[in-house]
Amino acid sequence: MKKVLLTAVAVFSLTFVNAQEEKETTGVGFSKGNVFVSGAVGFGSSSTADVKETSFTFSPKVGFFVTENIAVGVKLGLESTKNDDGVDTIEKTNDFSAGVFGRYYFTPSSQFSVFAQLGVDMTSSKTTTDITGFPSMEGKSNGFGVAFAPGVNYFLSDNFAIEATWGMLGYNTSKPDVAGAESTDNFGLRLDMNSINFGLLYKF
Repeated sequence: MKKVLLTAVAVFSLTFVNAQEEKETTGVGFSKGNVFVSGAVGFGSSSTADVKETSFTFSPKVGFFVTENIAVGVKLGLESTKNDDGVDTIEKTNDFSAGVFGRYYFTPSSQFSVFAQLGVDMTSSKTTTDITGFPSMEGKSNGFGVAFAPGVNYFLSDNFAIEATWGMLGYNTSKPDVAGAESTDNFGLRLDMNSINFGLLYKF
């Protein structure tokens, strides 16, 4: 299995005049009134025998410090996956999520700071399966999720920081977009190396 991960800043045009006026400190770290954007872009590829999987993810966030320690914000999630068995079947899945999050920073004014994040998301998913000689099949589902994850920020300069989260304790429910379909509920904890996510953050 070969994976390539590229992290990048999710750049958005955003103006918070009042927030800028409320900044109390400068330099590394955060203070009340700070606005930040963060995110990651991921590309992945893996193969086993004749089966090949490729994936793309994009997960931007915009946050605002309402107090010295607490930040709230909005986030998006995009993920596209393609599985090709090398014979006659290709399956494509596109996932989209939109939600809100809150963070509590334990040492916000420091160069290195640990935070706890709680997020709530609305999700939608679409899967298309193409089998040679058969009509294309499509499935859709919608869902809702709540997740908790610890994380860290390390400032490289006054404005740029590396961001990382590890693990996830969460609950989600999803229901196929078909009349009479039943919902599926999941609750779980992930603490493996695959649950480490890196990104970049820019503070205004």
